[in-house]
Amino acid sequence: MELVWLIAVIAIFIASGLKIVNEYERGVRFTLGKYSGIMKPGLRIVVPVIQTWQRVDMRVKAVDVPEQDAITKDNVSVNVNAVLYYKVDSADSAILKVEHFNYAVSQLAQTTMRDVVGEVTLDQLLGERDRLSNRIQQIVDKATDPWGIKVTSVDLKHIELPGEMKRVMGKEAEAERERRAVVIKAQGEVTASTNLAKAADTLAKSSGALHLRTLHSINDISSDQSNTVVFAMPLEILRAFERFGNK
Repeated sequence: MELVWLIAVIAIFIASGLKIVNEYERGVRFTLGKYSGIMKPGLRIVVPVIQTWQRVDMRVKAVDVPEQDAITKDNVSVNVNAVLYYKVDSADSAILKVEHFNYAVSQLAQTTMRDVVGEVTLDQLLGERDRLSNRIQQIVDKATDPWGIKVTSVDLKHIELPGEMKRVMGKEAEAERERRAVVIKAQGEVTASTNLAKAADTLAKSSGALHLRTLHSINDISSDQSNTVVFAMPLEILRAFERFGNK
């Protein structure tokens, strides 16, 4: 009976030391508190009591950078947020060099985002999001490199402006649309007047062209029987009759 209990205890002891590391993970092993190596994917043994380990996910992670109040270079208060993508390149560094690397990366991204926003004007912030996102990514990636962290991408998601600034920009956009409408209308009138001048010049130079145009106009009007047509005889016809009478 005692042998059975001994075997059972040994079996439980060994079973408690069996660990499964998934393909997308690495294990950081410690022996008596000292770092003793990386556990690769598969079935691994950790000696109970003597050894401990920490599991590290090596996949790309998305960190939602919370909304931050920031002031641009031209003293405009804005509220911005972003999303940051990173992965662990070195599992041992992520455990040994920094405490709670997920939290550390998030905090670093927040402070960096505020600093970068403070370096640019509002127009640059709204018009150069890609450039600013790349700058944030480069700064955070460089700072987290000793931690074994690789920042792959940063995207500014939303920029919230004060209500008064929104109204001012809305009025500015409306004024710009009105200006463009006036310019387009003026350009159309210039083109129309130019074409009319060319048409008048052509009619004046061609004998009988005015009569032909008049007949076409009368034909177009008379196609609708509900129209009442008042025919005005061109002066050229009257002059022709006058010349015929003089003969």
